[in-house]
Amino acid sequence: MASRLIFVNLPVKDLPASTAFFRALGFDFDQKFTDQSCACMVVSEQAYVMLLAETRFAEFTTKPVVDARAQTEAILCVSAESRDAVNAFADAALGAGGSTASEPMDHGFMYGRSFHDLDGHLWEVMWMSPDAVEQGPNDMAQTA
Repeated sequence: MASRLIFVNLPVKDLPASTAFFRALGFDFDQKFTDQSCACMVVSEQAYVMLLAETRFAEFTTKPVVDARAQTEAILCVSAESRDAVNAFADAALGAGGSTASEPMDHGFMYGRSFHDLDGHLWEVMWMSPDAVEQGPNDMAQTA
């Protein structure tokens, strides 16, 4: 099967502020797909987040644009290399103006923290043990 790219599109109220927020978390932006109405955030070689000014985002849908501060439309999750990296990433998000979404989640084989970005979108950063990635966690194997 051919490799696929994924583009997540998010509406933002203040594109320069959102771009600065995600730069503070270590993300780069592809300038070929960035202008005054959108910014293409590079998550990996195959995953991108398009930050779109709300008016630009609205051009792509016939439904009302969700206010992520009042409703949840998605949970966006990025991986980290370790528990310490989870904490560093989440702390950077909070330091850049994000807000805590919930208490840290610790299942032993998996650790994560969550935060809301400047527009209220729900993000998680998580680490999973290499064994769990390879074999699946024990509790999931028991329920399968």
